[in-house]
Amino acid sequence: MLQSRDFLRLAVKSMAMRRATSELFYHLRKCHRTAPFSLLSRDFANTTNYHGLTHPSKAHLKSCARFRSLLFLDLYLNECRVIASQNFSTSVDTRSQNVPQMSSRQRKIKEKSELEEAFESAESLDDMLKAFKDMEACFDETELGLACLKLGLKLDQEGEDPEKSFSFAQRALRILDDDDSNNSNSSSKLSLPLAMTLQLLGSACFNLKRFNDSLSYLNRANRALSKLEGDSSYASHHIMPILHAVQFELFNVKTAMGRREEALIHLRKALEIKEKTLEEDSREFGKANRDVAEAYVAILNFKEALPFCLKALEIHKKQLGQSSVEVAHDRRLLGVIYTGLEEHEKALEQNQLSQRVLKKWGRSSDLLRAEIDAANMQIALGRYEEAISTLKGVVQQTEKESEDRAMIFISMAKALCNQDKLADAKRCLEISSGILDKKERSSPQVVAEAFMEISMLYESMNEFVTAISLLKRALLMLEKLPQEQHSVGSVSARIGWLLLLTGKVEQAVPFLEDAAERLKESFGSKHYGVGYVYNNLGAAYLELDRPQSAAQVFAYAKDIMDVSLGPHHTDSIEACHNISKAYAAMGSYPLAINFQEKVVEGWEGHGPSARDEYDEAVQVLEELKNKASGSVCESLMKALPLPRNNETSTANDLEYNNPAVER
Repeated sequence: MLQSRDFLRLAVKSMAMRRATSELFYHLRKCHRTAPFSLLSRDFANTTNYHGLTHPSKAHLKSCARFRSLLFLDLYLNECRVIASQNFSTSVDTRSQNVPQMSSRQRKIKEKSELEEAFESAESLDDMLKAFKDMEACFDETELGLACLKLGLKLDQEGEDPEKSFSFAQRALRILDDDDSNNSNSSSKLSLPLAMTLQLLGSACFNLKRFNDSLSYLNRANRALSKLEGDSSYASHHIMPILHAVQFELFNVKTAMGRREEALIHLRKALEIKEKTLEEDSREFGKANRDVAEAYVAILNFKEALPFCLKALEIHKKQLGQSSVEVAHDRRLLGVIYTGLEEHEKALEQNQLSQRVLKKWGRSSDLLRAEIDAANMQIALGRYEEAISTLKGVVQQTEKESEDRAMIFISMAKALCNQDKLADAKRCLEISSGILDKKERSSPQVVAEAFMEISMLYESMNEFVTAISLLKRALLMLEKLPQEQHSVGSVSARIGWLLLLTGKVEQAVPFLEDAAERLKESFGSKHYGVGYVYNNLGAAYLELDRPQSAAQVFAYAKDIMDVSLGPHHTDSIEACHNISKAYAAMGSYPLAINFQEKVVEGWEGHGPSARDEYDEAVQVLEELKNKASGSVCESLMKALPLPRNNETSTANDLEYNNPAVER
């Protein structure tokens, strides 16, 4: 099962789990710039038309989303450009009837309008920067807030200079934040651009890997937008795209920080927003459901992932037909989910349906990975020869030093291990490791994950030293990747377990303690994986004669197992038995007996299938009762006075202790 779960994690990683940081805006270039508009106008229009979110292909999602940021900002300002222009034109026309030439004030206004129009009309980043430089010479700093925001969004769209994007966003924040605080008549009007600025700062900090700063800005943006939702100045379609962007960005940031359970809350909120703004069966809504399914698969929560993936499949079949690439992607993910649920026949069926479509559309790269997935599913079903045959066919399609080739040899080794062909399996692993050694700098995450899987195969061959060595190499790589802290926790847990297994208990403890903390942060304190780590940590404490510490972490494990797996699950029963052992080691037999009685009840509830476990639990319970009886007798003996060796000493003692005897 551990090997199966490791394959699942790798399969999901290969499905482009990274999503865009935002998806805010739409259709700017269709807007006509018929008149100049003052970027510093306080009277923004509140009637901007919002046509809905559109979801581009995943490969281009991030750049397209950033482009939409610019589009929405211009949409937001477009109508007011016309209003402002009309006001300006009326003013000029009225004066022109009486005065043959414009005053210096009018010339200044016209000059500013022309500079603004040049900035608004600029298409390329270089043209925008040039126009902005001209504006800086004519405008006060307090008048450049929205221009700074637009430049920051453009830089964020380009994605090449996050520092510069951050600089413009900070400049915009100083201006807009001051206006929002000091101008009571316009504060609500400026709050939406302010929220956009905070979202941009969050995005820039994310790109700079300043995750704590990013989180701070995004949380502030989220609070600002929550207040605006109840503001009658804005229609919901003004707020929803920005709120969606903030939720998606929060998902990305918290995922990068390893706080995956928290991150999923924001992804679910983003999905709810799309549900309100999109048609129920739209293609975009289907993709949003698949995003959520993939996020759940990434934390191995296959049960929660299943309904979202099925919803995506249903929508895409209805909108695009059975033979669309989107349906093929849905089916491949569904195969991974069914594998996680140990429904391997269903998994293979979905994989094969996916392969037919991918082959039809000539998607060779996706097809290759789907075939590797299929081989792993065949291994899970015990069809080893079939899996080897599949892999032999696939390996011919790969380049000699490619990562895909390395993965194929790992899968081949897995099949050979299950056939007890250990020498051949080791040879496959050596070939794979040779390829991966050359990829360590360019693809550290891929290599680290591959080393994790290879180490598990060496572990299955009782090559524990090699397995631990590979895991430590993987750990060094993953520790340098902030977004992989959950993987750091998993690897630390595995190293701790192997050290414990090989008798290196003192070395195991720090790895297990670190793993427990990291996994709690990543997956939540009640995730079953945390429970397993606590079980191993408790075993280590018992070995080190620390029964009180052991009892404490065993109790944590039991609570987690009860919540995540249920109190009648076999692992929950084992956790209860571990608590009994810890109390017995402390000599607290009444407590030990109490927990062991629960163990007996647990195995009894499993019926004839757990007869051996039940008999063993009953035997342990009787031994504990015997020890408890012996302990009581021993305590009574200690409470009674000890007999003397001769009567004289006894008499002397009696005389000494009798107050009636004269001395």
